[in-house]
Amino acid sequence: MRRLLFLNGIKAFEAAARTGSFAAAGVELSVSAAAVSRMVHLLEERLGVALFERKANKLVLTPAGRAYQSGLTPIFDALASLTAQVTAPSGVRVLTIGVGHTFAMRWLIPRLSEFRNEEPDIEVRFTTGGAEVAFGEDWSCGIKLGTGDWPGLVAEPLFAGDLTPVCVPRLAASLKRPADLKGPSLIRVTHSPEDWPLWLKAAALPRINARGPEFQFYGQALQAAVDGLGIAMGIRPYIDDDLAAGRLIAPFDLSVPKGMRWYLLYRSFQTEQRDFAAFRRWIMRAAAEPAARPRRSGRATGRG
Repeated sequence: MRRLLFLNGIKAFEAAARTGSFAAAGVELSVSAAAVSRMVHLLEERLGVALFERKANKLVLTPAGRAYQSGLTPIFDALASLTAQVTAPSGVRVLTIGVGHTFAMRWLIPRLSEFRNEEPDIEVRFTTGGAEVAFGEDWSCGIKLGTGDWPGLVAEPLFAGDLTPVCVPRLAASLKRPADLKGPSLIRVTHSPEDWPLWLKAAALPRINARGPEFQFYGQALQAAVDGLGIAMGIRPYIDDDLAAGRLIAPFDLSVPKGMRWYLLYRSFQTEQRDFAAFRRWIMRAAAEPAARPRRSGRATGRG
């Protein structure tokens, strides 16, 4: 027989441990911070173990508290997912993907018909999932650029985030070597200011300073490059389709690792769910397909 001690206290503790405060847990559970504190205190009494060190304006998990929370959170996530499946209208199969706007528009959506052909009964929904967005409780999975360190989540690599400049053929024709690049023509991305310095250093051109138009996201910068505004720093897989179609050209052979990769993120219990398992098989296969060979200007293939 299962020994389940004080489920309300367990819920209160898990929420407080995950959010970092009784107040935030109270908002989530629709009770007061004082009520959360009382339930956690009762749970500790019943367990005979201290779960928090209560410090001024701060909660610190004890070793027992960390171990308890690390096991509880996946259980509650799995329970929420199971409940959503059971209560969904009959026949509805929904896969919710947390993904950034640019990745969705430049790689995932153009290929989504392939997945739909394989799994026509699965309804795919996108939700905001940029690098700064926390993994959502309602997500089936997420796709993010990073170093692979997301505690509590499985992270499977999809693509290397390699960098190489790209531009329209008209501009590429005048670029015989990297030293022909001029700062005012180098399009920048606000949240990735390190990209151009990283590539220019690898090209032995650290004195060139990117001073071109600045855009908030990669997608905007790459669209500006397609429109002939300047030379953007391309990152895989955003540039794959434009290179294959000839809308953009990579004028130089030099490609530099960004130091991050694209990952498929999910909670371990998701592997038991057939809809996610089908999507995971498909996207891992699609990501493994070789990128189209970049089209280059005949003259602009040297390295400075």
